[in-house]
Amino acid sequence: MDFLRATEGAAIVAHRWMGRGDKEAADAAACDAIRGMFDLMDMRGEVVIGEGIKDEAPGIFKGEKVGTWADGAPQFHIALDPVDGTTNVSKGMANSVSCIAAAIPMDGESSALEDIPAFYLEKLSYPEKVRRAFMADPKLPISVEAPTEEVIKITAKILEKDIRDIVVMILDRPRNQPYMDAVRRTGAKLRMISDGDIAAAIAPALPESNVDLYVGIGGAPEGVLSAAGLRCLGGGLQAKIWPKDSLEKRVLIAEGYEKLLDRVYLSKDLAKGDRILFSATGISDSTLLRGVEVNGKIARTHSVLMRVKSRTVRSIKAAHDLSAKTFRLRSANAEVLLVD
Repeated sequence: MDFLRATEGAAIVAHRWMGRGDKEAADAAACDAIRGMFDLMDMRGEVVIGEGIKDEAPGIFKGEKVGTWADGAPQFHIALDPVDGTTNVSKGMANSVSCIAAAIPMDGESSALEDIPAFYLEKLSYPEKVRRAFMADPKLPISVEAPTEEVIKITAKILEKDIRDIVVMILDRPRNQPYMDAVRRTGAKLRMISDGDIAAAIAPALPESNVDLYVGIGGAPEGVLSAAGLRCLGGGLQAKIWPKDSLEKRVLIAEGYEKLLDRVYLSKDLAKGDRILFSATGISDSTLLRGVEVNGKIARTHSVLMRVKSRTVRSIKAAHDLSAKTFRLRSANAEVLLVD
């Protein structure tokens, strides 16, 4: 529940920056709230996948030690994105969440959450029924390497839908134009998002989202967080490193990662084992969660707290009286009221 409180606090403080045109301020506020909550938690936590490095934005970075680190406290490897969809927050748009994946590593395991040595991944995510079909017959064209048209056709067959009723979500970026063109050629429905691909990648595992597939190129840290969420829900994800340019490819090869360039990661490769939890709170409305709602001094949050081992999914709606509720902020090293 402390991880849930961390994403709740991050979402509430980030929501104060909705539409104000300052995505870095929103991100910094969310990081401050999460660090403050982590300071109180009885754990030996290490951030193995942080955020902020890609665009030099405020962030909680890889290698940070969090928690009390008291003797006997449980060890956690942590991946997080305090605000996935910072641009959306700055513009007052939908599809932004705060999320954390935390894993207890197995004995001798260097990291329970895979640290991808690149900025971007080519991704494909799909619902549980499609994942089970792929497990039963790996020869099916359900692959991040398969033509998008073929993936759509086999997904329609498995889900017993007409191709024109298949909904494919894609991050709206020039690099994803080939995927958009492929969806349009099949006659399937295209649903684009401007930012925030964690919620989008998880959407196919949520029947109520009305999204059947997520395809395209997005952030690597976000891919690992998506994998953790999908494993809790039963959905599947495949991913492959996508060097953004020839320079990054040369650097990856020079650093010894050449073999990884051809590897197809499954969700279980990115989020390993079954001792993993995933917590997310909506900042603005998305396919995953409703956003923060503020009415006077009452803030309502919508969150999900999930575990891989038990496949337990808790949907949590909370009302926070901001005249009484305090938030632990690292910058203040104290409990802070957000309203007078």
